[in-house]
Amino acid sequence: MATSTPAPRVRDLPVPVGFDMRDHVSGIGAHLAGPANVIMQLSWPGVGYGVMNSRVHDGAATRRPFKRGRTTFTYLAVALLGSDEDRTAFRKEVNRQHAQVVSRPGEKVQYRAMDPRLQTWVAACLYYGTVDMIERMHGPLPDAEADALYAHCARFGTTLQMPAEAWPADRAAFDRYWEDSLAEVDIDPAVASYLLSLTRLRNFPRPFHLLAPFVLFVTTGFLPPPFREAMGLPWTPRQQRRFDRLLRILGTVECRLPRVLRNFPFNLWLADMRLRRRFGRPLV
Repeated sequence: MATSTPAPRVRDLPVPVGFDMRDHVSGIGAHLAGPANVIMQLSWPGVGYGVMNSRVHDGAATRRPFKRGRTTFTYLAVALLGSDEDRTAFRKEVNRQHAQVVSRPGEKVQYRAMDPRLQTWVAACLYYGTVDMIERMHGPLPDAEADALYAHCARFGTTLQMPAEAWPADRAAFDRYWEDSLAEVDIDPAVASYLLSLTRLRNFPRPFHLLAPFVLFVTTGFLPPPFREAMGLPWTPRQQRRFDRLLRILGTVECRLPRVLRNFPFNLWLADMRLRRRFGRPLV
């Protein structure tokens, strides 16, 4: 009788003993910084057009925003807090979806969602955004803690298609990678319009549109200047002061919460994924 071949185990970089990612997971920060990070990821044309023109319609943000949100938060929860088995199972499901995202002949931009180079860029944006959010809300991390966080965040990529050896060796190497990668940021009008529509919550039911001005403000604040300029989003010193003050207040509030609440909803979505896996339900 034939037997199925088990999925290859996800390889990760070593993380110092005693490091606990739960101390750095922020549900508040992720909700605030998430839309900006999507813009950063899609600023590479291969990612932007791959997402915008994806034929996997059942998980498209424009058609099923709540399902897309659940899948995205589950992926982040699995990458940050999941076990080796969680990541291997989730990667297998993501591979099944990503294998369908390939450019058609004649498309303006050629892309392939399984491309490890594109997945490394996505992981880099998520790491950059994670550190930026932490430091804006809570101040700079000590070097040893920052190094451990960097190694752990390689899982943003290895939970997708990025091999562990593609992750820059250390934070200094990452800084060089990031600066070099900014040369490939190119948001054309079609992708910019798509991203602004998502940022303004046009894909959500009408009551959510009331939140659009706040979401646009926070998203613009989290965008580094090259991405802000590529999107054509204005930003003033007064807006920067308001933004900085908001994040300091939220960081103070978050510090007073028990860890289970600071980690919410990542802990919820990780538990949901494990239940889905146990009962044989789709993970994405």
